[in-house]
Amino acid sequence: MSRVIRRAGVLTSALLAILFALLAAPGAQGAQAAQAADPVRVMALGDSITGSPGCWRSLLWQRLQSAGHTNVDFVGSLSGQSCGLPLFDDNHEGHGGILATTMANQNQLPAWLAAADPDVVLMHLGTNDVWSNQSPATITAAYSKLVGQMRANNPDVTVLVARILPMNASNCGECGQRVVNLNAAIPGWAAGISTAQSPVVVVDQWSGFNTATDTYDGVHPNDAGNVKIAARWYPALVPYLS
Repeated sequence: MSRVIRRAGVLTSALLAILFALLAAPGAQGAQAAQAADPVRVMALGDSITGSPGCWRSLLWQRLQSAGHTNVDFVGSLSGQSCGLPLFDDNHEGHGGILATTMANQNQLPAWLAAADPDVVLMHLGTNDVWSNQSPATITAAYSKLVGQMRANNPDVTVLVARILPMNASNCGECGQRVVNLNAAIPGWAAGISTAQSPVVVVDQWSGFNTATDTYDGVHPNDAGNVKIAARWYPALVPYLS
């Protein structure tokens, strides 16, 4: 009887050893890793339309959460604009007054990328360049440098780039047409730089946006404008959250 018990004990030990080996196998480890996957890191990159206060980011965050896209981390070196809305992940990289050309020429982006390490970038840049009468070719050249810096930080980065909001500012009468000219150049630029590994996707923030009803000064979005901006980013972003 004792021999049978000892034999059963040996078999039990062997079975446990096999079980532990299976759990330690690459497939099991992969399953465990999948269950604890890192969140998708999303950087909102731009100027005051993105960051001062950039209330569309709160609306976008709330919509993502309510739709079950909870494995998302908004990243960036800036925060602190609550917009009087429910708490949300307020990290971003929206620098008021910044130009895409300045950001590129002064190599400001690499340090922000290194700290935030985004998987997806939501880029609405060019409004201040338009105001400063930079040409579409100059602005898209800056875009190219910025995308190159994003890829140097993360070769698999996805860049969602906006056709920027329209402008109707009393002290920049030509800005409206300059925006039209820049936005006309963005799709061709994006198609030329996009790759399968690192797609550059155009998000049309211009069409259907009314400076009379969706801004408070002809440039910056009001509450209605923020709703429209969030609504345009949402369907473009969701496919890259898996």
